[in-house]
Amino acid sequence: MTAGWSWDYDGYEPKRERLVEALCTLGNGRFATRGSAPECAAGPVHYPGTYLAGCYDRLTSLVAGERVDNEDLVNLPNWTLLRYRCLPDDAPPGDWLTPDSEALRHYDVHLDLRGGVLTRRLFFQDAHGRGLRVTHIRIVHMGDARIASQRSTFRAYGWGGAVQVESVLDGAVVNAGVERYRDLDGSHLTDHRTGCEPEGIAWLSCRTVESGIRIAMAVRIETWPTHRAQEGTRGNRTVHTYRLPIGPRRSATVVKTLALHTALDRPAGDPRAAAVEAAARAPAFPALLSTHKASWLRLWEQGELHVPGDAGRVLRLHLFHLLQTLSPHTAELDVGVPARGLHGEAYRGHVFWDELFVLPYVTLHFPEVARALLMYRHRRLPAARAAAREAGGQGAMYPWQSASSGREETQALHLNPRSGRWLPDRSHLQRHVGSAVALNVWRYAQATGDRGFLHAAGAEVLLEIARYWAGAATYDAECDRYRLRGVVGPDEYHDAYPDATTPGIDDNAYTNATAAWVLARGLDLLGELPEARREELTGRLSLSDEELSRWQDVSRRLYVPFHQGVVSQFEGYGDLAELDWGLYRERYGDIRRLDRILEAEGDTVNRYQASKQADTLMLGYLFRPVELRDLFARLGYTWDDDLWRTTVSYYLRRTSHGSTLSSLVHGWVLARQKGAEAWDYCQEALLGDVADVQGGTTGEGVHLGAMAGTIDLVERGITGLEAGPEGLRVAPVQLREIPRFAFTLCLGGHRGVRLRILPGRLGVRVPDSAQRPLTVLLPEDRRGTVAPGEERWFRLG
Repeated sequence: MTAGWSWDYDGYEPKRERLVEALCTLGNGRFATRGSAPECAAGPVHYPGTYLAGCYDRLTSLVAGERVDNEDLVNLPNWTLLRYRCLPDDAPPGDWLTPDSEALRHYDVHLDLRGGVLTRRLFFQDAHGRGLRVTHIRIVHMGDARIASQRSTFRAYGWGGAVQVESVLDGAVVNAGVERYRDLDGSHLTDHRTGCEPEGIAWLSCRTVESGIRIAMAVRIETWPTHRAQEGTRGNRTVHTYRLPIGPRRSATVVKTLALHTALDRPAGDPRAAAVEAAARAPAFPALLSTHKASWLRLWEQGELHVPGDAGRVLRLHLFHLLQTLSPHTAELDVGVPARGLHGEAYRGHVFWDELFVLPYVTLHFPEVARALLMYRHRRLPAARAAAREAGGQGAMYPWQSASSGREETQALHLNPRSGRWLPDRSHLQRHVGSAVALNVWRYAQATGDRGFLHAAGAEVLLEIARYWAGAATYDAECDRYRLRGVVGPDEYHDAYPDATTPGIDDNAYTNATAAWVLARGLDLLGELPEARREELTGRLSLSDEELSRWQDVSRRLYVPFHQGVVSQFEGYGDLAELDWGLYRERYGDIRRLDRILEAEGDTVNRYQASKQADTLMLGYLFRPVELRDLFARLGYTWDDDLWRTTVSYYLRRTSHGSTLSSLVHGWVLARQKGAEAWDYCQEALLGDVADVQGGTTGEGVHLGAMAGTIDLVERGITGLEAGPEGLRVAPVQLREIPRFAFTLCLGGHRGVRLRILPGRLGVRVPDSAQRPLTVLLPEDRRGTVAPGEERWFRLG
């Protein structure tokens, strides 16, 4: 399927078309367009979509007798639509042609990862031997983030005449890309206006229904040979119709160049006028293509990761989609990390905790983008404070799902496709998202040395999250410890105790341990602040000595449950029934969504020791063994390698991997333990979207956290890399399937540091432009210094 820098699909298979559309999405960090066939409007097989980062709208739907509000990333008008048919001189007009036409003889899709170019080739032949070859080339410009373009070329074989082409700018679109959401209102666009300008420019303006965001698209249409179009509007569409001469030695070409402007742009202005002007002055397609490829080349140089073999090709695809969602253009926007990229409508385009898996890579390669993503959280600190107050707490309680405003956007109901029932959704009780935000703040500052951010915006975020945890913990005299009750952990399956009348479980080990970590880091941060800044900050936040004393106490006495010599996922987990895993695998085969299977049977996963994804084992993903030992020692517990190995083994047998993040975390943990099964999990993480292992979910949008996590698995997981004020810490483990690789990173004041990992050796090159030497910290307390302009090799193992 893949070769070098290309990603290819040969042949047309309707069942996989949505997967192709998602994996062939093109974007530039500001907006993205799915890799759909230009000939096709939305339907059962095809789903064109264009999504603008941060463009959300809220609608109210009637579901199961209840009014439900949902805020969605909005599907924008379809600018790619292009219909065509043959007009032979010696025969009646042919039918409109699409990949679904009986006349289709050849179809292939080629995605050039190096240049960010999507090429689709089709060949049609009718019963009389008349052939038509069509080639579409599409870009979403990585240099000019408001521009995209598509060139379609037509060649005739064995006939002469004309090709009739309709270029459509289609505003009659809705959000309908996820089957589970079909009962929800998806009509987010209103007040459509359309028009045509001289020089072949069509425009369409509209606004979102509730958020009122004004959107304008202008498309400049050019043809060769030049032909004057019949212009018109049909409802919410503009249509330009051309009749282009074509023959065996005479091809025809149509280019559509899009300019997308909205009210979210800075500086503010009239989106329609700006879009029309931008479309008119945009360079011709060859120049756009050249500058677009040059922009991608610069991006690849900064974001480089080179891994040989098949794993490397998949990693390159993952990195390609990460860079399309979060590019340097993203640093100019007020947006977070959409869990499904800008590739579809799953999860409604919301921001979850997936940034925990994304920011490590972004921080090490594009620190300005990482800072901007953290500022998204800082700007929504008032909403997080309001949520904490509404819940009867204090500090900042970040939502499980965030979108435009930072309020909780988690749905109240979710549909079980197996049973057809709408069920209460309690995932908003995943309070641990706050710890993920705090951890990202701290590690960004450690890796980049950006103390200005940490001591200002970062400090406000981290301290307010710590304040929330200290207030949420309740003292239990019976065990003389603090407890966090009524939460949901990363597992997500367990949202209540069996037969309980109230939702939530108590003392999720991951939630409690990370809360203790946040409290400890909050105290550390206050200790390192300059005195004047500390006094100003504690005064503004009204942080008293009494409150900080409670932070100390809670950070040392939060309860973590254990059973049978392992860390309990939550209090009472060990008392739940054991599931007959063999029976369910035999009965259903794929049991990743065990919760849906059991609910459809009238049962509940809450009764069983069965987890959707890594939960307790997430601790081994976030923290090195020495950090876990210190964290648990601070809490008054003993932590050693035997306890961790037993805990890992225990949960490996009780996890269904219903999330793409699960295999990633298990692969990471096992690789660091040098476990024999490590590669099996790593490979499943690599193939999660490529092979659509979850059965149709990739077509609804890629899993950005898992994609970024596989890259981070190589760069930090296998290498044991940790960037901090003392230098670059490296403690590689050997993963036989990836024995050698190289990448370039930014760290502290060093840009362009290149690491090469070979069996038993580590190479570190510091660029000439570096202002100071780089300290490399190795196992067994070894260290070395690499001077600017020098490459130095170190022995490993």
